[in-house]
Amino acid sequence: MSRSSKKGPYVDPKLLKKISKVASGEGSSIKTWSRDSEISPEMVGFTFAVHNGKNFVEVKINEEMIGHRLGEFSPTRKFTKHGGKMQREIEGKPAEAAATQTSTSKAAKPKS
Repeated sequence: MSRSSKKGPYVDPKLLKKISKVASGEGSSIKTWSRDSEISPEMVGFTFAVHNGKNFVEVKINEEMIGHRLGEFSPTRKFTKHGGKMQREIEGKPAEAAATQTSTSKAAKPKS
């Protein structure tokens, strides 16, 4: 459920304080745990280090990100791959193609 429009967007007050420090010339990246803060126009151009639960992910803010949350750009789960029969077939085809390509390239080269 979204936040009420009469309340306005939520931006952590500590985060706003950190933005003003960086804007004045102190530091380059803003380290934050506030994943629920909404990106406002004042944040454009800054780099945030957003915590994902294990480490910090660098996020460079641009104009298209305004209105989204900081946490959207710092994934908390690592995707490995889908399993099953179809995945094995997909992974097997490139290996077979590479094997046939190397065997044909060896046969095509004349020995000197």
